[in-house]
Amino acid sequence: MTFGAAITDAEGLRLTSEEKRLFRQMNPFGFILFARNIESADQVRALCDDFREAVGRNCPITIDQEGGRVQRLRAPLAREWMPPLDHAARAGDQAERAMYLRYRLIAQELFELGIDSNCAPMVDLARDETHPFLKNRCYGTDPKFVSGIGRAVAKAHLDGGVLPVLKHMPGHGLSTLDSHHDLPHVDLTQNQLEQADFAPFRALNDLPMGMTAHLVYDRIDPQPATISPTVIGLIRDKIGFDGLIMTDDISMKALSGAPEEIAQQALSAGCDVVLHCNGSFEARAKVLDVAGEMSEQGQKRAEKALAMRQKPAELDIQAAEAELSALMGGQVYER
Repeated sequence: MTFGAAITDAEGLRLTSEEKRLFRQMNPFGFILFARNIESADQVRALCDDFREAVGRNCPITIDQEGGRVQRLRAPLAREWMPPLDHAARAGDQAERAMYLRYRLIAQELFELGIDSNCAPMVDLARDETHPFLKNRCYGTDPKFVSGIGRAVAKAHLDGGVLPVLKHMPGHGLSTLDSHHDLPHVDLTQNQLEQADFAPFRALNDLPMGMTAHLVYDRIDPQPATISPTVIGLIRDKIGFDGLIMTDDISMKALSGAPEEIAQQALSAGCDVVLHCNGSFEARAKVLDVAGEMSEQGQKRAEKALAMRQKPAELDIQAAEAELSALMGGQVYER
């Protein structure tokens, strides 16, 4: 069965009959959850069952659960974490282990609800000028440090039965604008970018899935990375990423045009899957129709990614929390 080349969402807490028919017909690769889709543990599990029943397979269901400002699951369904940048800084030379434990606990929470993917690790490099929408979601400023944490975060997810999504390729840390609202531009040469921002992605180029950045690298291509064949080519050839490439949400204001037009541009540029969120039912239907089926190579990458899903390793939650508390000097969660 060839998958549809899109990841989409639902309007509410359960699928409507209209949504079920659409998803059955269009067979999107997977789905993503937002706060509006979350009420209780039983309800989230039922919604995940709805998604999988609609497409007739164990499709991936993802979420943004970084911890800190960006986490769709909140207490009492999930732990409330401090921002990743603060967490890594507080852990110091124990940051890799501390972040492994943090995301291993997050993966446990997700898997128990039927969610088997997470949009993390985020290995964009933080800088003084990085826009606040992104900065405290980063892990640090040094490529080697960030790469090590990114590897630990990815392993934590895989150990917990959850597929990690590497983001935002090939690097969003130079953004001084919020791409939810504006299109950021970066004025560094390709060589400068390869030495810094591209480096963590190159170090993690074996991960199963990755997400693009909505920004323009002015000295590489005037088009936004998500719809740039040149930048997608760099991700494949210079960074060496051969996993499934999904776009960031194509409804973000950084990109101009109707979502279905952007979807076509992204797929033509070399993305394997388009992510479309927060649209009307009509907009979702148009994107799914335009996206159509995955390319042959995209299908192979999708199947390879799904093959990396595994049964979670056993986790002693009390022991993990105790070790993490010791590494963090007692302050683990956001107060």
